[in-house]
Amino acid sequence: MSNLIKFDPFAEIQALQKQFFSDDWFSPLKSMQMPTTDVYTSKDDRELHVEAHLPNFEQKDIDIHVDKGALVIRAERHEQQKDKDKKYVIRESSSSFYRSIRLPEAADEDSIKAKMKDGVLHVTVQFKELPKPKQIAIEA
Repeated sequence: MSNLIKFDPFAEIQALQKQFFSDDWFSPLKSMQMPTTDVYTSKDDRELHVEAHLPNFEQKDIDIHVDKGALVIRAERHEQQKDKDKKYVIRESSSSFYRSIRLPEAADEDSIKAKMKDGVLHVTVQFKELPKPKQIAIEA
């Protein structure tokens, strides 16, 4: 006599979700800080601000460009320590960061400014002055 087991097509997805969102999954990563990105507009809605928290990256490691209406921020860092007495690399590490942020239609791509201070990259995107809606007079 065989036992029938009901097949659940979502069982693997649920197991992955449980593993990913449980505290046990993140315990090895607690010591590692994941970079965060804050995107917000100014109080007067004339600028878009992007703050990418990039500790351990230097200005030379970071590339910012606009591609097809998206602001793309990439950072990559490689480190090597060699033992001079031997002919092989004994320690090698790399870190990378990537964010693509869709810019609003009103973004002025020519006025984008970026600065780096204390491990935080701050990008400011000015908005173009949009034409006011044309008021149409109603004749009597």
